[in-house]
Amino acid sequence: MEFSIKKSICDKKMLVAAHRGANGGNIPCNSMECYKIAYNQGADILEMDVTASKDGELFMLHPGMESIHSTATCPLGQLSASDVRKLVLKNQDLTPTQYGFTTLGEVLDEFKGKCYLNIDKFWDNPEKIAHEIRVRNMQDQVIVKSDPNNGKIIDLIEKYAPDMQFLAIISNPETSCHEELKKRNINYVGVEVLFGSDSHPLVSNDYITKMHDEGFVVWGNSIVYDYRANISGEHTDDIAILGNPDKGWGFFAKKGFDIIQTDWLIPCVNYLKGQGYKK
Repeated sequence: MEFSIKKSICDKKMLVAAHRGANGGNIPCNSMECYKIAYNQGADILEMDVTASKDGELFMLHPGMESIHSTATCPLGQLSASDVRKLVLKNQDLTPTQYGFTTLGEVLDEFKGKCYLNIDKFWDNPEKIAHEIRVRNMQDQVIVKSDPNNGKIIDLIEKYAPDMQFLAIISNPETSCHEELKKRNINYVGVEVLFGSDSHPLVSNDYITKMHDEGFVVWGNSIVYDYRANISGEHTDDIAILGNPDKGWGFFAKKGFDIIQTDWLIPCVNYLKGQGYKK
């Protein structure tokens, strides 16, 4: 399989990213099990979080969420890898499960050649994460993202991941660093846009057309971290799954977004295919 975001969009139209895999019931997020489920359910991209133990082993977990998503009572950075392996992940009722922590290496081995992997929190351990990817020759499969205004992070990506597909996370076109990013030694392929209303310039037809005309892709999110601070206005998974998918997921498709990240994978994929927005 050839891994090029732009080619995949030409082949499939919209791509769907599974936020932290497909979790629910007793299956925890950021577990090997949830990634396998998401892949089997049709995810084009698996979004995942990485954090390191005290002795530098890379595990799948969103930093700062240890006590919520697992039986850890302190940050993983304070624990040895052997201690992390004694812990288990929690399900949606915050009850311990039989599923333990997965390492980045295990995830890379499982999904090599299968789908795109969006490795979030790349900047926390860029050298180690890049090493795990490079020893498996999986650079083309990996998507990294960050705020382009953080020069330190961009420098790290340029140093450790210049050939991995990079998307800039932006909430203001005036501070997108678009022209600067085009000059950097990174594989800048597009943007992830955050917006609070339909009048936001990042969801204007002019902006999306401009990015497409220049050969860049546009990623949007229907996920809801916090309903008080939505990153897609009223066009959310909640709206879609509660009966108005046209206003939720359909908004992104009609606007010309190339990628949508969701917590409701199967309904989202079925809707997009049913409406002809995805092959």
